[in-house]
Amino acid sequence: MQTIRYYEEIGLLPAPARTEGNYRTYASATLRRLSFIRRSRGLGFSLDQVRELLGLADHSDWSCAAVETIAREHRAAIERKIADLAALDGELARIIDRCGHGTVAECGILEALSPA
Repeated sequence: MQTIRYYEEIGLLPAPARTEGNYRTYASATLRRLSFIRRSRGLGFSLDQVRELLGLADHSDWSCAAVETIAREHRAAIERKIADLAALDGELARIIDRCGHGTVAECGILEALSPA
């Protein structure tokens, strides 16, 4: 619920109707919008990107070129992160290979992490 309220606060979701007991009630369109937001966030889109995608989705007769651009830019960012993680993995593998399985005083991993 906290996330839903946050989405309402930042304008991704409309404020819900309230019952006499002050419970929130959500229209089916709002639930579909929430599902769209959750799926987009699950794919790693930022809140700003989600906002932009929602704005584009509200205009079904527009070209989807802008949507494709957002998706391609997001994918490129993911590919950069993957490359960074692969480099990090390689560095960790090299450090782990320095482990001599001796005492902590002789630990190659700790030595690699220590300042020169």
